[in-house]
Amino acid sequence: MKMTQQLEDLRQAMQQQGFHAWIIPSADPHLSEYLPKHWHTRRYFSGFTGSVGTLVVTKDKAGLWVDSRYWEQASHQLEGSGITLQKVGQVMFFPEWLAQELPENSVVGCASDMLSLTAQRQLQQAFETKYIQLNTSADIANTLWIDRPPLPSEAVYPHHSNFVSESTGEKLARIRQAMKEQGADGHFISSLDDIAWITNLRGNDVPYNPVFLSYLFITSESAVLFIDETKLNADACLLLEQSGITLAPYEDVPSTVKQIVGTLLINPDKTAISVLQHLSDKVRLIENINPSTLFKSIKSSKDLERIREVMRQDGVALCEFFAEFEHNLVNNIAMNELDIDTMLYKYRSQRPGFVSLSFNTIAGFNKNAALPHYSATPDSYSEIKGHGLLLIDSGAQYLGGTTDLTRVVPVGKVSPEQKRDYTLVLKAHIALAETIFPENINATLIDAICRKPLWQAQCNYGHGTGHGVGYFLNVHEGPQVISYLAPQNPYQAMKEGMITSNEPGLYRPGKWGIRIENLVVNRAVSQPQEIEFGRFLHFEDLTLCPIDTRLIEVSLMTENEIRWLNGYHAKVRESLLPLTEGAARDWLLQRTEIITKG
Repeated sequence: MKMTQQLEDLRQAMQQQGFHAWIIPSADPHLSEYLPKHWHTRRYFSGFTGSVGTLVVTKDKAGLWVDSRYWEQASHQLEGSGITLQKVGQVMFFPEWLAQELPENSVVGCASDMLSLTAQRQLQQAFETKYIQLNTSADIANTLWIDRPPLPSEAVYPHHSNFVSESTGEKLARIRQAMKEQGADGHFISSLDDIAWITNLRGNDVPYNPVFLSYLFITSESAVLFIDETKLNADACLLLEQSGITLAPYEDVPSTVKQIVGTLLINPDKTAISVLQHLSDKVRLIENINPSTLFKSIKSSKDLERIREVMRQDGVALCEFFAEFEHNLVNNIAMNELDIDTMLYKYRSQRPGFVSLSFNTIAGFNKNAALPHYSATPDSYSEIKGHGLLLIDSGAQYLGGTTDLTRVVPVGKVSPEQKRDYTLVLKAHIALAETIFPENINATLIDAICRKPLWQAQCNYGHGTGHGVGYFLNVHEGPQVISYLAPQNPYQAMKEGMITSNEPGLYRPGKWGIRIENLVVNRAVSQPQEIEFGRFLHFEDLTLCPIDTRLIEVSLMTENEIRWLNGYHAKVRESLLPLTEGAARDWLLQRTEIITKG
């Protein structure tokens, strides 16, 4: 079916049911970032395959709102669809756009299970002056979806006790204490990463994220997990029973919500109105971040020990991969972007504790690398040959942690312009890596430190500089985010033990893209020079993989930047050398050689 036909069907249904516009976000009832195929509604109607975007359809117009990571990709995928690319940050956002486009007293529809309480309020506020009604009582889009995939039904299992620092009972006790402090009788949780962390269970309902479809309702005396019970193995059932968590069918949430009384703690950003519409009017909402989101963002010392070991194992796999990759280049063995994913999986899957990749590998050669979230497919990919830059962004899930890193490597000859861009990005990366900052500073505020070397050259990048990372959980987890583009909130305070990415970039559409990414953990300054100004934190690099020095224009580097890079490479060599052998060992030694200004 052509995209134009799908839009036509949607418009006919809108007209029949009295809707003047329809909104299709990238969302599921748990408001996840990465979605099971069952909820790829926006992809079905737009043809755009990126992970984030909002489709809006009116009687005679359609637009897809996406951020800068997806502008190039969306422009190609929307061609001929009748959908206009709307570049977030450069155009009016879709609530205001709808308020401008539609006449007074129009009706806008959206599925209630794809809309958070916060998003509902934002839409209602934008619509208020023109008396536009937001109607979430129907879901006409999904009734039109032919061959919609079923709900996922993957097995749910306990996170192995050797990798767990805190029992489920201990986590529930901490959450109940937080509820008590906020005056909450109950706490309803929809976000899948929070539920997996609290229960110490893992699953595979969402690709690359070890989570499972469920809801969790906690009171001072009880806890109920709403889940398809057939997915739980015997060990998972035993863990829940010992933790005092009872089971209810996934579909029973509405009937349980109807019975809630008193005060209820929810995160309005992470709770769909499809759940809240069943609440009694007598229930008083306490709106705040889920306590578990804050708790799990701070990794314990034991967690960090396991993560460091995971980084060593992942680093070995990367040495083996790059050794084969460069051998193939030298010997003119054909490779394409799809091969990169296959090769990385081969080596990572051999490491102890490996579970899966943590996201779909991004391997972009030359112009494809200018698309920050580019994804090669069997129908569209590039051969890695000739001259240029190859960007590889990849990661894996291990029982002891989650990895995510980006490296750029040369293929054939590279130009002075490419070296300059690469060096600017490296300077930005080092600027953040060396930063010392006050404990509890809002993470958004340190973004400018990273961007300074790029801004001085009048360059920039459209995505954030850093995202939080889970512990054998989602590769993107908050609350902290290093991005001046993100709205500030009090939950983004930088705490000791938080793991965040450091990933500045520079992208030239149609030419090349560069990004250098490590994961770092917030650590207290061990020997403070001052104590009267409070505690200060610094970043410890967790990722162990050489940064390619062949692309550096050394004349642009300061002595201090060179010292940092040589120090990082010394750490990588010392950590990985005992675990590598053969070609991987040789590659590691070569790529961690010191560089000098001369």
